[in-house]
Amino acid sequence: MKIKSGQLVKRILLISLFVLLAYGIRHLYTSFPIITGYSAKMACSCMYLSGRELQDIQREELGTFPLKLATVTLNKEDSSVTASVFGTARQKAIFRNGLGCTLVNELPEAAIRKQPVYLPVLPAVNQDSIDWPMGDRIPASLPGEPDNKKLQEAIQYAFDEKDTGHLWRTRAVIVLLDGKLVGEQYAPGYDRHTRQLSWSMAKSITSSLTGILVGQGKLQLQEPAPVPEWRGVKDGREKITLEHILHQATGLDFEENYAKSTNATNMLFRKADMGAYTAALPIEDTPGSKFYYTSGNTNILSRIIRQTVGEKDYQAFPASALFYKIGMFSAIMEPDASGTFVGSSYVFANARDWARFGLLYANDGVWNNERILPQNWVKQTATPVSVAPQGEYGYQFWLNAGALGHPDNRRFTELPADMFYADGYEGQFVFVIPSKKIVVVRLGQTAGDSFDVSGFLSRIIAATP
Repeated sequence: MKIKSGQLVKRILLISLFVLLAYGIRHLYTSFPIITGYSAKMACSCMYLSGRELQDIQREELGTFPLKLATVTLNKEDSSVTASVFGTARQKAIFRNGLGCTLVNELPEAAIRKQPVYLPVLPAVNQDSIDWPMGDRIPASLPGEPDNKKLQEAIQYAFDEKDTGHLWRTRAVIVLLDGKLVGEQYAPGYDRHTRQLSWSMAKSITSSLTGILVGQGKLQLQEPAPVPEWRGVKDGREKITLEHILHQATGLDFEENYAKSTNATNMLFRKADMGAYTAALPIEDTPGSKFYYTSGNTNILSRIIRQTVGEKDYQAFPASALFYKIGMFSAIMEPDASGTFVGSSYVFANARDWARFGLLYANDGVWNNERILPQNWVKQTATPVSVAPQGEYGYQFWLNAGALGHPDNRRFTELPADMFYADGYEGQFVFVIPSKKIVVVRLGQTAGDSFDVSGFLSRIIAATP
């Protein structure tokens, strides 16, 4: 039977329409839960930990397409936020005091709320009565400090909007010189008490906690990582060491892409146990042969920390082993639904506490004459993994070292090669520049990669003696 050309065209159009419709439905099915999960979690954390208004969060963090598709609802009675898109893909984030916000995924909400909480008691310390850096009292300026006018201009550079189409939205800047707090500025609505989100700066926190356990002899860098899913297998994962994870060189088949439904977005916004989800993935490359940065690797580290420390001590461990020792009293790590801290992404702390964290690394892991991080940990952190093409990564910190044998092949050629830094989405930074005795914190909400790191830090360096 011969098909007329007009009928053929109609059939092709119908088939094409069906394919497009099927693709659209699949895309919505996979993308909407990411949109709603992100929206619920962001709104919950920014309200309950940062003290911000929902309207402000919807305008800034959730104000772009497709996030603006989400309808976000606050329930003050049970301290939760729910988000949906056109009434579908409903996601809920719950707030628990001391733990921040957690997305309800794969586990009943009641089960998550019944999880035991073993948090440390916050020390009764009035930081306003104690000198920096353990406290917040800033001594009078001393001879040899930077030119105040020039430094203020350098700091202001981070707050001046250069392009209304690509807003920097800098919210906090702190500058330390030789350990002293010499510069500080906040955007309207933010101050030194405002907790702000780390995003991937959390990876550097997780690295520090790992280092503490290595220093205690409870973890070994060169031995196979203690991951239950990798014991007894013969697929290559049994050869992944703790150092491979720290170096982002596990070889696991994980896609770190936040523009669509991928391993990264599904892990953060749809999975109850993020470390277990990543550990179960197949291996793609020989461990140690390729640098590929993923949040999944860090969440495996976070679960290793939990299993090593034990349930009774785990929730208190970040504070007792690190935060409280260096005066980071505002810091809170948020867990996933299984109870493991999301070590890749979710730490809230105020700007001064982020500066204290940077200062710990500037001081080679020593604080008040106490060694917090093991001997040589900072040196190892700032040593590039050999497979990083620009020498850009160490132990969960970014580096400016340059390619092996070609130090000019580095990301920031205008800045010192010994600089290393914690780096988070939307322009969260803690920069440590040992050769200049400088630590700089910059927090904000910058779309894309538009913040001028080189221009900003070059001005800060030029303003110091």
